[in-house]
Amino acid sequence: MVQLNPYLGFRDTAREAMTFYASVLGGEPTFSTFADFGMSDDPAEADKVMHSQLQLPGGGVLMAADTPTSMPLPAESSVTVSLSGGPEESEHLHQVFARLAEGGTNVMPLDKAPWGDEFGMCTDRFGTGWMVNVAGAPAD
Repeated sequence: MVQLNPYLGFRDTAREAMTFYASVLGGEPTFSTFADFGMSDDPAEADKVMHSQLQLPGGGVLMAADTPTSMPLPAESSVTVSLSGGPEESEHLHQVFARLAEGGTNVMPLDKAPWGDEFGMCTDRFGTGWMVNVAGAPAD
């Protein structure tokens, strides 16, 4: 079975971001540094995260890494992470959306969408875009 897993890139905040995502989404992140694999010629970057992984309790994996200063890191990304569930996850998804939006930008409040679901978009304090959809949301 092939799996599709988001892999987020940061300059030097992967550890902080993944720890935050674990506090919001659950699970326990793992971290490997550039020094762990002898991949750093620059002592200032030895403790940067070469790979981090967060196994989500409901399934799926979120991954992230820091980008060495010798490599380009796009200022903006067109990638957005999507979270979705049914009405039974509505309360949880509303809580997750609120936590992700804290310190970030609430682009579109999580509310009734024209197609009948609840939908919202935000950019978190680390610059990651999130879309949250509650399918089959109960009618008002």
